[in-house]
Amino acid sequence: MTTLTHRHHTTRSTGTSADGTSAPDTTGSTGSRSGARSRANDMAVASFILGLVGTLVLNIVLGPCALVLGTLALTRGTTRRGRALLGLALGAADLALLAALTMADGTLTWHLG
Repeated sequence: MTTLTHRHHTTRSTGTSADGTSAPDTTGSTGSRSGARSRANDMAVASFILGLVGTLVLNIVLGPCALVLGTLALTRGTTRRGRALLGLALGAADLALLAALTMADGTLTWHLG
């Protein structure tokens, strides 16, 4: 019994084999698009969570992080646009709260009571 094998030598730039026939796409272009969207969605959720937590603790760090992640999520085309916008709003509120408390106390920390 004889077995015939056909080898494809693919190149990443052209996606064709050495003999000129088309080869399967091994670069993962469709996977990278959905992966980028998934990362943008994760950034939107992280922005929301950091902004929410930042209203209670460590708003000097978490507020700017929420702003950056929310902006990145929106520019990368997240499907969770509402969460990214909420993250932006909460990040801005964190910084506004920090400014108001700094003006009232003269310190960068605050406590209840």
